[in-house]
Amino acid sequence: MKIKTIEEIQNALQPIADEMGIEIVEIEFKQGKEPALTVYIDIEGGVDLNVCEKFHRAIDPVLDEVDPTFGAPYTLNVSSPGLDRPLKTERDFQKCMGQKVEIKLFAPLKGQKFFEATLVGYDGTCVSVEDKGEVLKLEKAKIAKICRAIDFDGLF
Repeated sequence: MKIKTIEEIQNALQPIADEMGIEIVEIEFKQGKEPALTVYIDIEGGVDLNVCEKFHRAIDPVLDEVDPTFGAPYTLNVSSPGLDRPLKTERDFQKCMGQKVEIKLFAPLKGQKFFEATLVGYDGTCVSVEDKGEVLKLEKAKIAKICRAIDFDGLF
């Protein structure tokens, strides 16, 4: 199935997101038996079902005009990125600065491939974390996954 670029879709939806105070975190299109366009959003105070529904209703007519699939049917989903979403963008890293993160490496460092540490820096190519009083500078290319550490005790 031929689709328009994610950038074209983002450009069409961004004014609505800006007007509603919503950050478009990511847009993905999954092809297959049931094609789906998913728009991941965030908002100050957190995303709930009402926010997703309002944004869905606001962008639906715009997507009808943009016609991202050139007339082919697809399902539109609007979702929170989730608590355990990997950090990908500069903004993701800045939002988590000073917080605990979980890091999974492709190869062991000091005998460990997985650890938790505090995010203290990011320059686009390297991630700096503090672990037990020691600052480690990790090349982003050597990190399999980095995401915010979830403190389940603090959630309830």
